[in-house]
Amino acid sequence: MVDFGLLNGKPRSTVIQRSDGIKVIGFEDRRHPRINIRLPIEYYRIKPSITHTGNISEGGLLIYFPEQMDPSQHLTLKLFFSLGSELNILKVLAEVVWMDNHLSEDRENYPYGVKFVDISPEDGSKLRNLLTSLSSPLEDES
Repeated sequence: MVDFGLLNGKPRSTVIQRSDGIKVIGFEDRRHPRINIRLPIEYYRIKPSITHTGNISEGGLLIYFPEQMDPSQHLTLKLFFSLGSELNILKVLAEVVWMDNHLSEDRENYPYGVKFVDISPEDGSKLRNLLTSLSSPLEDES
């Protein structure tokens, strides 16, 4: 499978090579393309807890929570990642917007989509840098 992300401002497209040789192209109509990545994340309800992401975009995250959440619930999140040798922490306020049980990796966690409702300009810049680094091909060092 080849994922082309957002190309020239058009919706994300995916090409899947079937076993019979036919290529299937699917388009996803999203404002922000998603990048699959597993990163540690700390979230706050009554006390801090740790879980992980499934994917990330400029507009939100897929998060696997060990407990059920309420739709429209607001959560304070801390997302941990490294760029080069630097450890980065993004602090955001997010809103739970959907749940999809059939996506659960291990049936011990509940997959939820959250959208960012408040992110500082500095953390927004860190997020864009992360997304750029994840979507850029690695340079050949030879």
